[in-house]
Amino acid sequence: MSKRALKKYLTDLKKKELEAQLMDLYTRFPVVKEYYDFIFNPKEDKMIQEAKAKISNEYFPLKRRRPKARRSVAQKYIKHFIKLGVESHLVADLMLYNLEVAQAFSMDRNVPDSFYKSMLNSFNEMVRYISLNALLPNFRDRIVKTYNFTQENKWGNEEGFSRALDILD
Repeated sequence: MSKRALKKYLTDLKKKELEAQLMDLYTRFPVVKEYYDFIFNPKEDKMIQEAKAKISNEYFPLKRRRPKARRSVAQKYIKHFIKLGVESHLVADLMLYNLEVAQAFSMDRNVPDSFYKSMLNSFNEMVRYISLNALLPNFRDRIVKTYNFTQENKWGNEEGFSRALDILD
C-alpha cells in the first residue's frame, strides 16, 4: 500500500475506528508499543543505562565464562536509539562507551584482527555522528583518549583511526 492510499484510507475512517486501529497496533506489535511508550514517557537515561549494561556484559559477562564480544549488540542499540529519536548527546555517549569497553577488553586478551577492523568501523561511525550533530566540544577529550589508546597499544588499522579524526578537522 502506498502512502497516498494509506492517507486516503485514514481520512475516510471515523475517529472511533482510527482509535480502535491504533489500539490494535499498540497491543499487537511490540515496536509500536515501544514507540508510543517512548513518545509519551521518554526514559532516555534508563534506556541508555540498560544498553550500557548489555554492552558491558558482551565483553565482561556476569553469568557465562567466555565473552562473546559482538559489536552487533551495540550497533543494534545505537541504530534503535537513533530511530526512536533519543537525544544525540546520549547516543554519542553510548557510541564512545562501546569503544571504551572494547578497549578495556582488548587490554588483557589476544583479539583477532577482525576485532580491530570492527572497532575502526565503530570509531568512524562515532566520529561522523558527533561531527554531524555538532557535539565535538562535549566529547573531544574522550575521543582523543580513545584515539590515543589505539595508537599506544598498536591496534591494527592505525592509519584508519587517524583518517577518521580528519573528519573533525
